[in-house]
Order: sequence, then structure tokens, then C-alpha cells
Amino acid sequence: MLTLHWTRCASSKLAVLFALTASVSACTSETHHFDEATLDADLKAAQKTANVVGLLAEVQTPDGNVRARAGVAELGSNDPVPWDAVFRVASTTKTFTSVVVLQLVGEGKLSLEDSVDKWLPGVVSGNGNDGAKITIRQLLQHTSGLFDYVMDSELQQAYVEDFERVCQDATPPEGLVAYGLKHAPLFEPGTRWAYSNTNYVLLEMAIQKITGRSWADEVRQRIIGRLGLLHTYAMGFDPKLPGPHAHSYFMIPNVPPIDATECSTMHTADSALISSTADLNAFFKALVRGELLRPQELAEMQKTVEAPDDQFPNGRYGLGLQWTPLSCGGGYWHHAGDSPTGFHTRTGVTADGRRSVVISMSSTVDFLKTNAATAALTDHALCDAQE
Repeated sequence: MLTLHWTRCASSKLAVLFALTASVSACTSETHHFDEATLDADLKAAQKTANVVGLLAEVQTPDGNVRARAGVAELGSNDPVPWDAVFRVASTTKTFTSVVVLQLVGEGKLSLEDSVDKWLPGVVSGNGNDGAKITIRQLLQHTSGLFDYVMDSELQQAYVEDFERVCQDATPPEGLVAYGLKHAPLFEPGTRWAYSNTNYVLLEMAIQKITGRSWADEVRQRIIGRLGLLHTYAMGFDPKLPGPHAHSYFMIPNVPPIDATECSTMHTADSALISSTADLNAFFKALVRGELLRPQELAEMQKTVEAPDDQFPNGRYGLGLQWTPLSCGGGYWHHAGDSPTGFHTRTGVTADGRRSVVISMSSTVDFLKTNAATAALTDHALCDAQE
């Protein structure tokens, strides 16, 4: 059976990445200022290497912001990706969700060590799943052992056989969780790490229970409004992209691309947000600078565990936040997002919040080359932009 990959974190070992993407400039120990020409060259090389339909990238440093784009906004046209394009950020949404949960922790409304059953009694049960044994921390960090609902064979097959129907599907959070709970847990809670979108759908349900408000309303009030993010949206089931955008495509081998730009399949706290390169840069910089969380909660967010994953072989995972080493020393915080509808997001911010990068891509079938090219570009941007 065809296995689809989406809304999963994706990063790769840098030593391998540079071998795979020799055409993308490497980071050096010298001091440079990352400029538009450099980003443009790197982005065009990445587009060619990974065969991506369209890319848009923005790097922000103390010296200023630089942007570049490559490819086209729509197959069959010569139009470039709009500079102010919005896009579905997929799993990058998880960092926003984690911030909401950690803000609630800071307000004393819940504890990271609370069991899932405390807030959602009886929801996680059956087939060996037990919400009494799983904590909020473990949901945030993907150490719960719960099966990832998007990997359910029934759901995956539906994407292949009836994509248009799936795109209009309005399955509520409880229904998505049910896909995951059809399966036995992968391991005892807290003993290993395995990425699971089920965790963050449960967090959405917990946020609703604790606050009496929807996850989307909490994100709008606590993050979007607070930071003045003018192009970040929680649209729910509305399939429209509210602004200029590239087209995205459902792409599988040996099948013509299907335009999935207005596919609303992602509408929950694991993957629902729409944003822009400028807004995501602003969000991640504000986050690591402590503008969204108290020091105690930010420190908890940045406590990481090893995250052994074929798409994430050299990184670590905190609470809704990934960490990857830089070739020039240190590392960067980020969260990737991959959607079945064709949008792919890569982010990165240095620990001091002075340098950041966001890359939006529309449609690729070669995840290995895409991850390699974008990780190398991110490393180059963050290293070469050092003062």
C-alpha cells in the first residue's frame, strides 16, 4: 500500500545533507552577511535539486530582511509565488498549540504532569490505550506512545482513492482521535519517542475543556492578536486561503498532480493554521525571546529528548519545538510542517532570536531531496548571517 507522509517533522543530518545538496552553498567559519543574492542562489538551487513547484523564503537578521522566490505559483503558468503569499503551515501549527498549553500552565490552570484522563476522562481507552497513564507533557513531546492517526491505513487509502471527498471531510477532533485509538499503543508512555498527530488533537480537546473556548479562539487571542500577526489565520473548515497564494498539489508517483489548494482536510490543532513567512519569523523570534512564555515555561518547552526518526535523524524534540545543530556551532529551534495538500513549511531561529528563516514550498514528491535542500539552506542562512 502507498504510504503518504504529511504533517510530520522533517529534518536531516547535516553531514549527509551537504553531500546531497552540494549545489547549495555551505556554511563556513568566516563572518559574512547573508544577502538577497545569496538567498536567491540557494533557493533556486534548492528548487532545482528537489523539483519543487514553487518556493518562497525570508531571512531576518539584525542587518535587515531578505527574501527570494523560485519556481512558479501554479503549474502551467510563469507567474512567481507572490511575495506576500499565505500558505498552510501544517505541523508548524503544533508550536502555536504548545504555547497555548504552556501559557495555561503558567496561569495555574493545569500541570504538565496532569494525566490526560484528568481533563478528558475516558477518551483515551481501548486497545491498550490508557489516558490515566499519559501526561500532558507526554502529549506535547510525542512520548505518549499513541498511534499517529494520519498513518491509519483506512485514512491513507481514502486519500488515494477519493481525494476530493476527503478534502471536504469535516471529521471533528474526536473522530480523528478515534482513528489513532483503533491501534494499540506503540510503547509504554514516557519510554520512547514517536511523532503522533493524535497527541495534538487531544491537546485541542483539553484546551476546550479547560478554557471553555475553542483552540482557534485561544490561538487568536493569546498569540495572533498579541503579536499583531496580520496574516495568520485559524480558518477551521473554510477551504479558502485568505490572501495571495501559490497553488498546491496532491502529488503521488505515476498520477497527474491534483490541485489541492482549497482542500480543508487540516482543521485541527495539529495542522490547521495558515500564515506567511513574515508572520512565522515574527512568531518564532518572539517565542525564543520570551515574549510569549514566562522563563519557567519556556525552559520546559526547550527541554528536549532524542527524537529518532527517519525524517529527523539528528535532532531533538522539546514541547512542540524541534532542535537541530548548526554546522557553525550551536543549533536552532524550529518546527517543520508537511501537508498532503502540497504545502511544506520549514522554519529556523537561533537561540537568541536574532536570526531566523522561513521557507514555504508548494508540492514535491521527493521528500529526501526536499529535506536535504531546505535544511542546507537553513543552515547556510543562519550561519552565514552571523555578525
